[in-house]
Formats: sequence, C-alpha cells, structure tokens
Amino acid sequence: MNEVKVTEFRAHLPRYLMRVQAGETLALTVRGLVIARLTPAEDASQLAKDELAALRRQCRLGDVISPVDTRWNATDGDP
Repeated sequence: MNEVKVTEFRAHLPRYLMRVQAGETLALTVRGLVIARLTPAEDASQLAKDELAALRRQCRLGDVISPVDTRWNATDGDP
C-alpha cells in the first residue's frame, strides 16, 4: 500500500484512480497521518464463485440413488 498526500492525490486524480482500478490500495495522508484508504471495488460475482469453490472442497457426494425399491418415511428417516 502506497501513501499519497491529499494535495498530490488531488493534483493527479485520474492517474491515482487508474492505479486503484488496477488493484492497488492507496493511503491518503495529511501531515503524515493516514486519513483514508482507497481500495479497489470488490467483484461480487467473483467473491461468490470463490465462496462456492470453497464449499465444494468441504462437501462429499455419496451414493444418492440406491436402493431405489426401498420405501422411506421422511418423518423419521427409517426405511
């Protein structure tokens, strides 16, 4: 993360916004103190895909189709 003075940020706003859009995080400073952080927007669809992939690694798929001819009572789980 790079620190940038607010005056410098204002003077070159388009350039810094392009850097943030490219994935960089900026810390805006006044008199050496960080007053704000500018971070890239999160891609909601990519976050959802990553979360789904993590859930897939935790799950196991077993035999869900046998035996077909056995009756099963859904209220107590006994066949």
